[in-house]
Amino acid sequence: MSRTGSSVTLQKLWPDAATALHDIVRDGMLLAIGGFGLCGIPEALIVALRDTGVCNLTIASNNAGVDGWGIGLLLQTGQVKKMISSYVGENSAFERQYLSGELEIEFCPQGTLAERMRAGGAGIPGFYTRTGVGTLAAEGKEHKEFDGVTYILERGFRADVALVKAWKADLHGNLIYRRTARNFNPGAATCGKITVAEAEIIVEPGEIDPDEIHTPGIFVHRLVHNSDPEKRIEKRTTRKV
Repeated sequence: MSRTGSSVTLQKLWPDAATALHDIVRDGMLLAIGGFGLCGIPEALIVALRDTGVCNLTIASNNAGVDGWGIGLLLQTGQVKKMISSYVGENSAFERQYLSGELEIEFCPQGTLAERMRAGGAGIPGFYTRTGVGTLAAEGKEHKEFDGVTYILERGFRADVALVKAWKADLHGNLIYRRTARNFNPGAATCGKITVAEAEIIVEPGEIDPDEIHTPGIFVHRLVHNSDPEKRIEKRTTRKV
């Protein structure tokens, strides 16, 4: 948001990812990062986060990226202290650091992780779910019975900073995601105390149909334009013809 005289404009566009992050990230913070595998990850913001050099980070994200890309970049530089994730199987740096005790991991079922983000953004401190009952995921958590069925208490959480990726945004921060990228991004966007979004296409206010908006601009504090994203394929499988 910028202020000119007595008027306030809602334009949230920053010159680049590095500028958007430089004064809001710090050591030891909790971040929520959108994406599913390498789809819908805020790649420019992740690179900028790496370049800040902040460390001892706790990151809540569906997965840990791959070697050399996505959150994997932050693992390679040793900036991550703990991951809260549901899948971590494509990253050898993650495996090495976890087995050596350098990295903590909180495995969280995929739907539970999405709901923890959504609940935090909605101001809900906790919720009960059947997922994980009777497994290691339930250890140390409150159990409660509803209608003869056992549930466990999971906590919603608020991230210090959320980083998300949109396909289209307007200058007020209203976001539209595209296909599979509409996965953890909406929940991550709402649970951030400060949310920074990068978008491939940025338009003027009023150019997005209100009925098409996935994340309202009220949740987005800063916006970065990434017009030429590098859309890598996580795992390529081919066959001879």
